[in-house]
Amino acid sequence: MTASKNTNAAWPPLPYSDWSETAAALHLWTQIVGKYRFSHTPWVNHSWHATLYVSPRGLTTGPVLDDGRSIVLTFDLREHRLVAETPDSTRDFPLESMSVAEFLHRTAGLVESAGGRMDIHGAPNEIPEAIPFRQDQQPRPYDAEAVERFHRALLSISGVFEKFRTGFLGKVSPVHLFWGSFDLAVTRFSGRKAPLHPGGVPALPDDVTQEAYSHEVSSAGFWPGGGGVDEPMFYSYAYPTPDGFSERPVEPDAARYESALGEFLLPYEAVRASATPEADLLAFLQSTYAAAADLSDWDRQSLECELGAPRVPRRIA
Repeated sequence: MTASKNTNAAWPPLPYSDWSETAAALHLWTQIVGKYRFSHTPWVNHSWHATLYVSPRGLTTGPVLDDGRSIVLTFDLREHRLVAETPDSTRDFPLESMSVAEFLHRTAGLVESAGGRMDIHGAPNEIPEAIPFRQDQQPRPYDAEAVERFHRALLSISGVFEKFRTGFLGKVSPVHLFWGSFDLAVTRFSGRKAPLHPGGVPALPDDVTQEAYSHEVSSAGFWPGGGGVDEPMFYSYAYPTPDGFSERPVEPDAARYESALGEFLLPYEAVRASATPEADLLAFLQSTYAAAADLSDWDRQSLECELGAPRVPRRIA
């Protein structure tokens, strides 16, 4: 089936070239909002305290406790506003064409009007040679229609990721968006410690990377594009990478191993164009995880279970 024959609105077309500049702006704006959560939230293992979450409205910090006051920042990607909510007020400003510096200025004003403190680290992470937010005066476009399609895609993807998450009894991350790399991710853990990560991620302290990869993982996620991959893409990798990982057969047929990245990749367009997009994505998640778990000798019998179903308790053997 070709892409043009798929009219499933839940999996909209998302050609990166059509909205790459808007995507770059949204990436930087999510860094500013994510850093607000990060600066007021106690550290949680693997930086899980820093992430954003997909919601029916867009992307949200969830409640941030700022000097005893609960504040939620949400990118409303339906009405195209950044919203600050407290227990007794709601404030917002429109998402539109503006510079990163202007977005920072408006966000700081929004947080302060809600009774919070916008005391964040002032430069992007995980972006080579990044410009500090206050100095980034370049006007940025905002393609609202493309952003809406991106949001619909995130909702569909997160639903499959959440289902995949239910099939694991061991330690597993939430389904969340890392604003540094601008990817939606879910990660399973073997429970064993991993070799010290070498670090070297651009504009990210090595101790943050090393804490994130303190234990063996099989991680999967979704990028909208950029960073050398100029189309929306699903990925899956293991740390540490076991011998033979790249040679393992995985599903569906459109998946491939990218040696330069050390990851399996699956184009979003291949999933979107499929007659069974959810099943194809789930097959990718399960087969790439199995490759990592088998080759790294994870205790799969103890760590795995059937996929969850509503109102059905886990069976105890």
